[in-house]
Amino acid sequence: MASKEKQEAVEEEQEEKSEATEETPVEEEPVEKKKKLSPIEELQEQLKEKDLELVEQKGDFLREKADLENFRKRLVKDKEDSVQFANERLLKELVQIDDNLNRALGAPNASLETLKEGIEMIQKQFTSFLKGQKVEPIEAMGKPFDPSLHEVMTQMESEEHDENIVMQEYSKGYTLNGRILRSAKVVISKKPEKPTPKEDKKKSAEEEK
Repeated sequence: MASKEKQEAVEEEQEEKSEATEETPVEEEPVEKKKKLSPIEELQEQLKEKDLELVEQKGDFLREKADLENFRKRLVKDKEDSVQFANERLLKELVQIDDNLNRALGAPNASLETLKEGIEMIQKQFTSFLKGQKVEPIEAMGKPFDPSLHEVMTQMESEEHDENIVMQEYSKGYTLNGRILRSAKVVISKKPEKPTPKEDKKKSAEEEK
């Protein structure tokens, strides 16, 4: 009996120790406090951060500058290509007209009449080409002189025309989209000069002879 009671006492003691262990809170390790910086050290840290920001901004600036320079170079190249090849389509059409002209001139045993017909066909083709480019001829013959359309080469006396009427056309003028491309070079009329009384007497004397 004594042995049994002794064993129960030991077990109770062990249970009490176990409960005491469970109820006792485990002490956490103290967290290391952040070291407080002095004002100078804080200022130095801020300067370091600003230096990093400046380095990053400088990198962004250099990248943007490089992109802008590349864009400028592309614009310059596109402009050069545009100027160089702007008239490519027009020149292709002119080359075709030149081909037809060479064929007409190189035709074997061509008579004057057939050569004339060939040239007339080429002229029609060229006129159609100009019209397609919005180039229109200026109608000058028989029209009153217009300094915005005509360039006077000389004047010619005429009793059949009023003053300053286009009598002849040295070279045709053209407009491009309604704007003067080339003025027409013309001859315009003027009234005959009236003879002086002295010239009339001389003329009458010659007629009497």
